[in-house]
Amino acid sequence: MKRIALGVLCAALAAPLPAAKFGGVEVPAPLSPRPVVETHWGTPVEDPYRYFEDTKDAGVQSWMKAQADATDAILARIPGREALLARIREIESQASGNASRTVRTAGGRYFYEKRDPQDNQFRLVWRESANGPDRLILDPEQLSRKTGRPHAIMDFAPSPDGRRVAYAVQAGGGEIGTLHVVDLASGKELMPPIDRIRYAGVAWLDDGSGFFYSRLREGYDRLPAEQRFNDHAAHFVSLAAPAADRRVFSASLNADLGLPRYAQGHVFQIPGTKLAGVAVSLGVERYLLYYLGDLEDAKRGEAKWRQVVTKDDQVSSAWPAGGWLYLRTSKGAPRFQVLRVPLAKPDLAKAEVVVPPSRSVVATIRAAKDALYVVRRDGVAHSLWRRAHAPGAALERVALPFEGSAWITDGWPDRDGVVLTLSGWTSAAKPYAYDAKSGLQPLPLVAPGAFDAPDDIVAREVRVTSHDGVEVPMSILARRDAKLDGSSPAILYGYGAYGLTDNPSFTPRIHAWLSRGGVYAIAHVRGGGAFGEEWHHAGRKTTKPNTWKDAIACAEWLVANGYTAKSRMGIFGGSAGGIFVGRAITERPDLFAAAVPAVGVLDGPRAETSANGVANIPEFGTVKDEAEFRALMAMSTLHAVKDGTAYPGLLLVHGVNDIRVDVWQTLKAGARFAEATSSGKPVLMRLEYDSGHGQGSTRDQQQRRIADIWSFMLWQFGDPAFQPKEPM
Repeated sequence: MKRIALGVLCAALAAPLPAAKFGGVEVPAPLSPRPVVETHWGTPVEDPYRYFEDTKDAGVQSWMKAQADATDAILARIPGREALLARIREIESQASGNASRTVRTAGGRYFYEKRDPQDNQFRLVWRESANGPDRLILDPEQLSRKTGRPHAIMDFAPSPDGRRVAYAVQAGGGEIGTLHVVDLASGKELMPPIDRIRYAGVAWLDDGSGFFYSRLREGYDRLPAEQRFNDHAAHFVSLAAPAADRRVFSASLNADLGLPRYAQGHVFQIPGTKLAGVAVSLGVERYLLYYLGDLEDAKRGEAKWRQVVTKDDQVSSAWPAGGWLYLRTSKGAPRFQVLRVPLAKPDLAKAEVVVPPSRSVVATIRAAKDALYVVRRDGVAHSLWRRAHAPGAALERVALPFEGSAWITDGWPDRDGVVLTLSGWTSAAKPYAYDAKSGLQPLPLVAPGAFDAPDDIVAREVRVTSHDGVEVPMSILARRDAKLDGSSPAILYGYGAYGLTDNPSFTPRIHAWLSRGGVYAIAHVRGGGAFGEEWHHAGRKTTKPNTWKDAIACAEWLVANGYTAKSRMGIFGGSAGGIFVGRAITERPDLFAAAVPAVGVLDGPRAETSANGVANIPEFGTVKDEAEFRALMAMSTLHAVKDGTAYPGLLLVHGVNDIRVDVWQTLKAGARFAEATSSGKPVLMRLEYDSGHGQGSTRDQQQRRIADIWSFMLWQFGDPAFQPKEPM
């Protein structure tokens, strides 16, 4: 139960703060608070900057722009910034290209997003075979030059025969764009572009005559924020009659299923059958629902869906192949196991265990024509396994060329083997293909580069004892000759949400930080998935404090073991990682010299009022439940800020077009920190007006963003080369 008492206090009672000045640039003072008080479960909650949520307000817009301009001017005056940016660009110009989300069709064609060192953005390309030349489908930079706004590919899906491809493209990082369908032989679009696309999830029919896809409802942008993304619907369109596009599945259309309004169904043909499947996600809930129905009925939106998987079955992924439906589940197996049931009679009560639970986490599964493929995780290191569909087949390990992560990007019931990306902490991501006949083969989709496997960098895995005695894994990257005397600048990075794990990966630009003596540590805190569902649930909702307490323990360990000192320690995290950063510095402001929350979740109790907030209730909670309300307050950085506290230097980074975490989260927290801090250190807001949550950022945007973050930290660490000079 919730009682609400709203009261707007007179802003004039608060004495205005003076503007701060750094590097000779004046940073506008926070706008005057206009506190709104809400009472939840007998607890009054003050929101000093509720009016910031209306980012279209002229006064708020003006203040945002002034903050952004001041931050840009200050960062530009950091002496070492341009040299650091130049070094990042130099390294990336010598690196290999990047092939992302590689897909192979039944005829052997390859489709992927590619960015070579000279490219600012990923292009969508295809090849007739792995060794053939690239053929361009879309270069978003052409759209960027035409419109003056950065464009990016959101997702794509080739038809099973590889003759056509559907792709979705967005502008300005807003993650809502248009869907296009192209015939590769002619290069022509086969239908008018489809709007209201927030990741299309195109699923082609076997014969390529049409496809299912997802679309926001008409008028979504005129609805209240918390309703905006509800009733996200699956549609079907036939290439023969694209104007007859119809809605075929949604929470409202299929009211008999009793789905919450934020549920989203992904509809597809079960390959090689006349069945349709629908996998229903419940916001960010880890467990999906799964239904089967007649394909022709599904295309008309008239399917009588038969439920195969319920939420209680705790299934997080399902793949059909070989007449079976394979299910990755944590029910009775907190590190997951794999079951299978016959597609003809999918009764989970009679499911066969094909990958039993063990000490290893079953990270992902993919079912191909020849076998089930399984990626296991031990801590952060991955291993790849294969099990043939035949009864009694053994689970066999596939040897990988180095220790790191394995991400399966393609595997399908009509073709043998899988396509995957392999990477490590000191090994750049590369595409590979595997099948039982040829073994594991690198795909020559990009040229090698100078920083594919730098030998001057080493990765170390350690375990850190946290506040309650639990050991937390941490990965540490540093130069091979690093001295453990506390003199190195260090960045502690973490996320800790949704059961996701920071898998081993290496981007060449990080070499610019490491090669100049920096340390980069990745804390695999609770809330993530390093040790399966138990690890996730130990940092979720009411247990969320473990996330930032683990962060604090990892920071203390780095200091105690000579990797850095408090005066040279920075903490960085994005999105849900904003909780990791914000609550670590509000609980232990003395432990860090600099902090960078990027697109951060920083206002707990108001998060569910945003367009993307309701779908995140399964992870963070709701104010409508007393225990979850108190958990939201505990994880809310905004409400943990205390007046007169010496906070570290803060750079809050956000894309103004963010639809996942609204920019007002940063505005509120930034104003409150600036109002409260007594350290004299800067509180700056780096606001990008042509960016969102980060997806689709151009190479130039990424390079400038990371150069600004690192330069800011080095400034706060006292590095002589990064100290802005006051103008005469």
